[in-house]
Amino acid sequence: MHREIVVLSSSGREELIDVTDRLRAIAQAHPEAALMALFARGATSAVMIQENWDASVRTDIIECLRQIAPRGRWLHDKEDGNADAHLKSGIVGPSATIPLDGGRMLLGRWQNVFFCDFDGPRTDRELIVTLL
Repeated sequence: MHREIVVLSSSGREELIDVTDRLRAIAQAHPEAALMALFARGATSAVMIQENWDASVRTDIIECLRQIAPRGRWLHDKEDGNADAHLKSGIVGPSATIPLDGGRMLLGRWQNVFFCDFDGPRTDRELIVTLL
């Protein structure tokens, strides 16, 4: 087993950050591993595997989640104004598992891995990467 923490920064309140190349480098350094488990550490972040060929996909995902969980209308907003970020994180989910083969992530042709920040900007977001 090998574990790494990838520290990320976001520049917007809601952002999908492509981490595929960073994860590829980790996988290549451990060709014996068969699985890569990803976990977004934080109650307002998530992990998503999605297309990255067309940038409009990221925009559409954020807009879809804004419609599903609009800002400013939830009970938790009275606490710190980020209830929508918690809901979006829960909808997308904090984890993903990717099969590996000889140091290669077995993603489909159009699939990339995104760290989702729904309560940015932040400079200290963490993605825990565990190789088994």
